[in-house]
Amino acid sequence: MRALQFLLRVSPAFLLLVLCLQLEINKAEESITSWKVIQMDLQMPTVAVANEEVTVKLGIQTELKECMVIKAYLRSNIQIDGPFNYRYTSCLCDDYPRTFYWDLVANRTATIAAVVDIIRELDICPEDRAVVPIKSNRYYVLHRLNVS
Repeated sequence: MRALQFLLRVSPAFLLLVLCLQLEINKAEESITSWKVIQMDLQMPTVAVANEEVTVKLGIQTELKECMVIKAYLRSNIQIDGPFNYRYTSCLCDDYPRTFYWDLVANRTATIAAVVDIIRELDICPEDRAVVPIKSNRYYVLHRLNVS
């Protein structure tokens, strides 16, 4: 009988402990999920003259502590040739943001998408510690270039 009374006394304290642990775990999960995997800053003019060279600058960074292998490239709704089609593969870490540049010549108004894919590739990041997010591995930002 005494053992049963002891268990009933411990029960409220045990429940309080479990509740506190559950609340702390939820806070930790919220802080992890609020980290941004990829932050993209696309800089380019909104207006250009036909056959004029335009520079596109894409800054990429992450809040994750792990590094990841990324492939950055541009896409457009019209055909653009030359360096526009270059793809950059690099290692992205929280302490090492990346910046990529493209020079392009457009003859018509275009919608340009800067795309970043997180890929699995060896020998890009140091010591092969690159991670790939579970939820999504493609990020993009759109920008319209008006050609007059």
